[in-house]
Amino acid sequence: MIAPLKFKGVLRILHALVVFFAVAMPVADAKEILVPNYMDARERIPVPDLKAYGRIRFVTTVDFPPFSFLDQTGRIAGFHIDLARAICDELGVLPQCQIQGLPWAELEGALKTGQAEALISGLAITAESRASHRFTRPYLALPARFALRIDANPGGTGADALAARRVGVMDGTAHEAMLRDWFPDIKTVTFSRSEWMFDALRANKIDAVFGDGLQLSFWLSSKTAEACCRFFDGPYFSQAHLGEGLAIAVSPRNAPLAMAFDHALAALTRNGRFTELYLRWFPNGLY
Repeated sequence: MIAPLKFKGVLRILHALVVFFAVAMPVADAKEILVPNYMDARERIPVPDLKAYGRIRFVTTVDFPPFSFLDQTGRIAGFHIDLARAICDELGVLPQCQIQGLPWAELEGALKTGQAEALISGLAITAESRASHRFTRPYLALPARFALRIDANPGGTGADALAARRVGVMDGTAHEAMLRDWFPDIKTVTFSRSEWMFDALRANKIDAVFGDGLQLSFWLSSKTAEACCRFFDGPYFSQAHLGEGLAIAVSPRNAPLAMAFDHALAALTRNGRFTELYLRWFPNGLY
């Protein structure tokens, strides 16, 4: 998976939060949340002929909340699941589309052997992966964010106000490297467990935390956070540290599918369906 999503130790916590927000929380007003848009509204991407595809099989994982996971009924659910279905619906091929959950280690093999036509699960876009896959355009990038206590007064509205202050970050992550590279004047405090980092922030033992905007978004709205904290400045994007973003991968022999998916993603952006899905699964926003 891409670098900002390497927080396996909190997946179960995130899973519980995702289920709670997807079921119990009202969707926020779209006017209050910045929704990402990676498509030029003026561009019209042609749709290749898909008649040769009797079925279009997507593969994903079941332990990647809120993107793909097993819900309380044991069914696969998540942002990626809804997005894949919306893409198929937009292309008029929904009856031909299937979505299967597999272990992460088996996903690329399913593409290579023809057991699947598309992989939608955060495969990192690198020079190596580009050599063996065709990617759609990114549809979502996961930013790094700062969070601090609501009662904190850093003395400014930008990250420079945190100079010489103690900022927590998870040890050995891409976010630690990014924090040290981008903000060398900040005093970096590393943690091996996210709950220890968040407890330190609530207890005023550190001035702020820096990490994955997705994880922070769900934590800030959780009961555990006790409404203590808020996002501060940002969002921050770095291809060098966090990758190019999320995209759908297909085998080179299925290159027409990537173009078709790009067409659908652009259409979903224009007609508002992508915004609807984003607000459903990220009700507090990432940006």
